[in-house]
Amino acid sequence: MRLFIITFLSLYAYISFSQNNNRKNRVTNATRSSFPKSFIGNWKGTLSWTQPGKLDAQIVNMELRIQPSKDSIGCYTWNLIYGSSSQDNRPYLLKPVDTAKGHWVIDELNNIVLDQYWIASRFTGAFTVQNSTIVNSYWIEEGMLHIEFISYNNKPVATTGKGDKESPSVESYGIRSYQKAVLHKSG
Repeated sequence: MRLFIITFLSLYAYISFSQNNNRKNRVTNATRSSFPKSFIGNWKGTLSWTQPGKLDAQIVNMELRIQPSKDSIGCYTWNLIYGSSSQDNRPYLLKPVDTAKGHWVIDELNNIVLDQYWIASRFTGAFTVQNSTIVNSYWIEEGMLHIEFISYNNKPVATTGKGDKESPSVESYGIRSYQKAVLHKSG
């Protein structure tokens, strides 16, 4: 009888695990195939900007408006607003490069084009400007659009290790700021 109970519980655990994994895979695949469609809308919320050594974060109103472009097929508006539209309004364009590989660009319409990638249900990229490298990610979780920017100095603050196979050289970078926004669909 004891062996039967152990076998039954093991089988039940395996079936539950398999069902949960299949459910997660369906959600992940649905999310993957819905980019950028699931991101379309006018998103509003606040951005929290924290810098090392400062206890209080700066809080700024933020919006991201993503709509199909009326001028270009397959492209989308990518309009970032910080504060209000009269303070800091950045009308960009989201363009496909190779959607099968998840490769897109954000065209700032001033000769600056940022490569972005749809990977692990996140829209993410990295770029360097004026000695700072910024890694950004956008993702939807529980109906909210989450945005994260991590900025670090592009010159290492330290290089450690011996530089050989056993102890390769490792560069460390100073973090300049961390920004996190949570936006909800408006309108």
